[in-house]
Amino acid sequence: MKFSFYRPSLSLLASLLSASAFAQASVKELDHIVVTAARAPQSEQEAIGDISVVSAEEIARAGQNSVAEILARQPGIEFYNSGGPQTTTGVSIRGAEARHTLVLVNGMRINSSINGSANWNAIDPASIERIEIVRGAASSLYGSDAIGGVINIITKQGAAHQPAQLYGSIGYGSHRTVKTHLGMDGGSERLSYNFNASFADSKGFNATNKDNTFSYYADKDGYQSHSLSGALAYEWATGQKIGINAYNNYINGDFDAGELIRDAFTQTRQQSYDLYSQNRLGANWLSTLNFGLSKEQVVNPAYDSRFSTLQRQYRWQNDWDLSAHQQLAFIVERLEERITHQLAYTDTNRNTNAVAAIYRAQYGQHRVQASLRNDNISGFGHRMTGGLGYKMDLNDSWTIGAAANTGFKAPSFSDLYYPLDWGFQGNPNLKAEKSRNVEASLGYDDGTSQFKVTAFQNKVRDLIDPYVCNDNFECTALNVDRATIRGVSLYGAHDMGSVRLWAAADFTNPRDDSSRNQLVRRAKQNIKAGVQYQWQVLDLGAEYQYVGKRYEDKDNQTQLGGYSLVNLTADYALSKTMTAQIRWNNIFDKTYHNSYGYNMPGSNVFVNLSWRM
Repeated sequence: MKFSFYRPSLSLLASLLSASAFAQASVKELDHIVVTAARAPQSEQEAIGDISVVSAEEIARAGQNSVAEILARQPGIEFYNSGGPQTTTGVSIRGAEARHTLVLVNGMRINSSINGSANWNAIDPASIERIEIVRGAASSLYGSDAIGGVINIITKQGAAHQPAQLYGSIGYGSHRTVKTHLGMDGGSERLSYNFNASFADSKGFNATNKDNTFSYYADKDGYQSHSLSGALAYEWATGQKIGINAYNNYINGDFDAGELIRDAFTQTRQQSYDLYSQNRLGANWLSTLNFGLSKEQVVNPAYDSRFSTLQRQYRWQNDWDLSAHQQLAFIVERLEERITHQLAYTDTNRNTNAVAAIYRAQYGQHRVQASLRNDNISGFGHRMTGGLGYKMDLNDSWTIGAAANTGFKAPSFSDLYYPLDWGFQGNPNLKAEKSRNVEASLGYDDGTSQFKVTAFQNKVRDLIDPYVCNDNFECTALNVDRATIRGVSLYGAHDMGSVRLWAAADFTNPRDDSSRNQLVRRAKQNIKAGVQYQWQVLDLGAEYQYVGKRYEDKDNQTQLGGYSLVNLTADYALSKTMTAQIRWNNIFDKTYHNSYGYNMPGSNVFVNLSWRM
């Protein structure tokens, strides 16, 4: 595999990683608790696989950035949009397609049944407590869509044994952007709750440039959004808990549709609700029942487009402690998908019944995780996927690991059933896309310094080309492509008390197997680094990001140039309850693009005041 390296970026990375690798050992700090990697709580250090957590502190430093932009600062993740956070957005994991990222909100899937992607523009960072990322195929855990990986967004939760507290924020920044957020959380011995609401308004910037000959129109494209979310849990007896999570976000976002349609906008509402009952049925048996509901509603008057998706999700998960170091989970799930569209689709219903088992064990210094899942999808029959992971503690600081997983993605309703319109028609004979992922890793963590290198390969076959035309310009979707994505991902961090350094580098070869061309909108090099300095009540930060060249088309004729960005952050505690924050993105006002013909913001600043009382 041939890679080209960006020397200044690599030098910076090497200096930070060397500081990490040769630091002195110290007492390990507390680990994050993650759920997504095994569908059960465990420490991040114990989890098998390439995972990471975006903490509440990182989200708080986001300023006016979107969730996609926050994720793009994590190793192995890229994103694109169509001229602003309010427009169509995609998030790619490890060089896979954006639609191969399974997106969950509190464990409930929100990928659109219509087009297979997630409405990233309708997810508000202000509602989020943390984000868990699992890289690599994970269909043996979650079923369809998890070819590249899984992103689980956990909204703000309450806390038992805590008096009610009000919290909130208000901020203003470039593009006349205003953001406000207000919430309350707390709890008693058995009750915990969180309720919060947010509002945002931005005049935006021009979404398109003159390279976009079809859509270009010289105006500012802004947005207005509001969201409501809440969590309520009640432990009615020891080991017996019921609860509900709710999320509802609406955004009205402008986009460009050319000179003839000057006031184009899209209205998107994304909702997710999860009602659960968690019951300790025995000393070694935990049962969890979930009923989830996710909905999307999209209205685009400019193109007279209106559609909605309803997904009802039922789940019964049983977790057994077979011994002190062995756990077995057995899961039964049902997914009911229902769509409506202004066009007459030939089919609007699909059901998926699934069963899965997950086995985890620790034998001394050895850890294993095995998973097996069968999805029975109406119209497709059965799809079996599996995963096997291994991790070995070489000593108190060093670990090695390996994993192999399979994944698949069922075609979307538009791929299958789109009615004949403007020369395009869906193809009901499409097969599911399939993948095989293997990886190996070496990690170091002494509590002060962390280092990890992961090598991976993901082979995807029966890839769907959504727009294949014959000589008569009759177009449809076909399983015509295969891809191989190989790469090496490095991460290092070092904590020196008041100073924390971190760096990440991804060297990837995302390749079409037939043409040998680079896959669309995916770079071969992604390098990120940062430093945080804390002095008394002042916290200063700097971030660097380099993204290599990409291509907008399958033939690699239209190039998107590489770019480097530098961001600065500062937090100042005005009192015990109030903090002032400032974020300055792209301080050198770099002009760059992650979609051809669409603009990205130039240098921009956001000032925020947050409080908790």
